Amino acid sequence: MKFIQGTDRRQASLFPVTLDDIIEQDNTVRAIDIFVNSLELAQLGFKADFGENGRPAYSPATLLKLYIYGYMNKVRSSRQLEKECKRNIELMWLLEGLTPDHNTINNFRRDNPKAIKKVFRATVSIARNFGLIGGILIAGDSTKLRAQNSKKNNYNQKKIQRQLEYIDKKLQQYNELLAEEDGDTNRNEIQKEINKHSRRRKNYKQLQEQLKISKEEQISTSDPESRQILIRRNITEVAYNIQSTVDAKHCIPIDYKVTNQGDRKAMGNMLLRAKSILGTSDFTALYDKGYHSGSQFMIANKLGIDTLVAIPAPVSATPAPDPYYVRENFKYNDKTDTYTCPEGNLMKSNGSRYLHSSGEFRYKLYKTPACKACKVMELCTKSKKGRSIQRSEYRAYLEANEKRVLQSKETYKRRQAIVEHPFGTIKRQWGFDHVMTKKTKARASADIGLIFIAYNLKRIMNIMGKKAFGSLDNLFQSIFFIIRDIVRNFLATPMIKTWICHHQMKLITNPILVLSSAKKTWF
Repeated sequence: MKFIQGTDRRQASLFPVTLDDIIEQDNTVRAIDIFVNSLELAQLGFKADFGENGRPAYSPATLLKLYIYGYMNKVRSSRQLEKECKRNIELMWLLEGLTPDHNTINNFRRDNPKAIKKVFRATVSIARNFGLIGGILIAGDSTKLRAQNSKKNNYNQKKIQRQLEYIDKKLQQYNELLAEEDGDTNRNEIQKEINKHSRRRKNYKQLQEQLKISKEEQISTSDPESRQILIRRNITEVAYNIQSTVDAKHCIPIDYKVTNQGDRKAMGNMLLRAKSILGTSDFTALYDKGYHSGSQFMIANKLGIDTLVAIPAPVSATPAPDPYYVRENFKYNDKTDTYTCPEGNLMKSNGSRYLHSSGEFRYKLYKTPACKACKVMELCTKSKKGRSIQRSEYRAYLEANEKRVLQSKETYKRRQAIVEHPFGTIKRQWGFDHVMTKKTKARASADIGLIFIAYNLKRIMNIMGKKAFGSLDNLFQSIFFIIRDIVRNFLATPMIKTWICHHQMKLITNPILVLSSAKKTWF
């Protein structure tokens, strides 16, 4: 049987093949190379100046290219990236044969979380330059990524107290045994156990003191800023909560934020950031019921942003015995600040505001003296004092959201398809279900930032094609460098720099973006 034969490994070539010839013109590494080379890394915050003495440092561009390539190919470990540098032909081309060690690679990610965030902003600018950001409809949500901290190494006051009680009980038992024991051998063994439990008790006491000083509800020993968070239903995990804002036009993330808190108070801040990024408040934002909070609706209203947030099922400690007398059937009059019950009785407040048991808002209490003589009181309430209605200080914002949701049901149905698209790709297809880095949210943010950079670049290439970033021929390269210098000199003038700062134009005017669009039009 005949087979396709390979080339003899020992055979010399008359015309040697260069590394550049091996890499196809539409290979992803060429896009990464052009993207990173287009960035002013020193201005983004990467350290570019190193001392003349000692061994020369690796360029930030080299390490950034390595990380972007790694994350785009599901490789995040610094040790694994070190191996890939020595055996991966694409990386040999991209890094020009350089092979940084794993400590250098890891330190770059650890030391540059803010600069990495700015690189992510550059990917958003590219998407806007190609018209991939609509800026009309956005969706926000969060996902939990496991931290480098086990549940065993996460403590709260209740867990610490339980462990201390167990240790004290054990110490008492060992001390009683020690008092009764005569043999030296057994006494030594018992003493070892006492010493072991005493050390454990001391450690738990230190944790208890740290918890008291920090005024936090829990503490993690491996990754101090990670927290045990509810994942779904009754399942918890020590994790970070990643907030994300995604534009609806092509499901491209425009913002992310690493937190260790829940979703309830996150919407306002993410909307403020979205307004700054898009440069307008003329858009609609979609969120799920986990973000349903009156204080956050008030922030959105002040920002001038329309929000559609799912309405959670009503929860009442004392539901009406008859469904006809549920709260929704009590009509509020904002002019007179009164409620009218289904039986036509007027309910008034005394004007005082009371702090809710949750501590999140204040409310007024509305009552009517007509309750005691009402024939249907037993159908309306179980309380012998009569029916009362609590009205939150944010109630008007909650009702406005409910009205918008009911009027825009079809729009809200798009939420999952928009915001879950990046999370599905990142967690299911790429397998990035945990944070690689340890210690502090800042380091976790660097890891998450590189994930979103890789996602955005891949997404843009899938939509526009790799030629949108593709290598430039000699003629185009010449034109590019000439125009780049002209643009840079133009942007360097004091008047233009002041105008750009005033209008918050950060990376949108990057010459590579202008030229990429020009090439698409001209060729």
